[in-house]
Amino acid sequence: MKRFLSLLGVAILAGVVTLGAYKGFIEPEKTVVIENETLPPTKLIPATYNTTNLNSANASIDFTFAAENTVNAVVHVKQYGITRTPRNLMDFFRNGGSQERRIQGVGSGVIITEDGYIVTNNHVIDGASELEVTLNNNKSYKAEVIGTAPESDIALLKIDADEKLKYIPFGDSNVAKIGEWVLAVGNPFNLTSTVTAGIISAKSRDLDERDSKSQSFIQTDAAINPGNSGGALVNTKGELIGINTAITSQTGSYVGYAFAVPSNNAKKIIEDILEFGDVQRGILGIRGGTINPETVKEYNISTSQGVYVSSVDKDSGAFKAGMLSGDVISEIDGLPIRKMSDLTGYVNSKRPKDIISVKILRKNKEVNLFVTLSKYEIQTYRIEDIGIEIANPKKEYLKKFDLDHGVVINKALTPRMQRYNLTGLIISEIDGKKVKTATDVKRIIENKPKNDGLIIGLVDPNGIKKDLLFD
Repeated sequence: MKRFLSLLGVAILAGVVTLGAYKGFIEPEKTVVIENETLPPTKLIPATYNTTNLNSANASIDFTFAAENTVNAVVHVKQYGITRTPRNLMDFFRNGGSQERRIQGVGSGVIITEDGYIVTNNHVIDGASELEVTLNNNKSYKAEVIGTAPESDIALLKIDADEKLKYIPFGDSNVAKIGEWVLAVGNPFNLTSTVTAGIISAKSRDLDERDSKSQSFIQTDAAINPGNSGGALVNTKGELIGINTAITSQTGSYVGYAFAVPSNNAKKIIEDILEFGDVQRGILGIRGGTINPETVKEYNISTSQGVYVSSVDKDSGAFKAGMLSGDVISEIDGLPIRKMSDLTGYVNSKRPKDIISVKILRKNKEVNLFVTLSKYEIQTYRIEDIGIEIANPKKEYLKKFDLDHGVVINKALTPRMQRYNLTGLIISEIDGKKVKTATDVKRIIENKPKNDGLIIGLVDPNGIKKDLLFD
């Protein structure tokens, strides 16, 4: 009996050991599930902890409102050209030379009033013999060019529709922020009513600071392609904050960066065209550039951002306000000025005689000035179609011709014009319209149909007047 009990005990012990080994090394591990309600909700805490309410960061962005309220106010702009291609002698006499109507280019436009005013890019309509605008409901209208601003790539069109039109209200591009969501609305690749989303990735972007153009674009990563030019860049409220204008690409298609004319600048240009017939540009009257490490070192400047004033034009608004060479412009009307395009972008939204508050650094001390903007007048203008360059003459020079107005022919640009010996003569009028400055000449020529001739009224040093006709 004792031997039996002993063997039984050994058997039980061996079984326990075997079962334990199986549980520990052979049986698969089972996952223990704890019901969610038994655990407190997980919280994500920033590395630098504070008690800021993060609810706003969790709010979802809804693009549907902006899309629905803008897509019907963006139009398809088609530019037609007329070519004369007589197929035979009969066609030539029957049609005055056979005419062919063909599309030269397409783009987009933005309706800005219910009675049919449309803003687009100048390059969308430049050179057109005829313009056609198609709405999102497929209705088409002929468009009239009201005015253009080629240097800003803005044009204003007008259509006469048989209904009140949907339009996009202007927003304030100055308060648009980097990182803010935006929509690009347009007609890329002839795909009408296309909406793409992105963010503002930069502001006051100058694509080439070495040229003489005062560019100040809004940069976005919303996809923009050929055909989007002249379309709308809108915020999530459906407000117009830019006119899509350009992309940087080696392929001709979108690769990540796109650029728009700020709405404040476009709005000001449109208002000028409607009120004055051309753009009224206000200027500070300074020459200078963006501060860089070289200027900081050369002039011992205490700041690394701003616009360094190298010279001030005599009798300009800046000169009269007391601005000096060596000043650094750091702020205008409360807007930080970090580079030249910040300055030009803001000043281009103002008019002559507007008063702006300018904060400058002078010998490391802050000084506030109130500057009345002067009117910009171009000093020279090249009339490429004719082959001459004109300039604004001094009053003393005009007196030699017994004139109180006119512009001087500065140089001949082509061999043909050089043969006429026109250099030094005064242009007193064009097409019967008196001209006083190179700006007057520029406006008359730009507002004239491409194929129309020009009648230029000239005066020589003997006071003899003669007209020259240019086809």
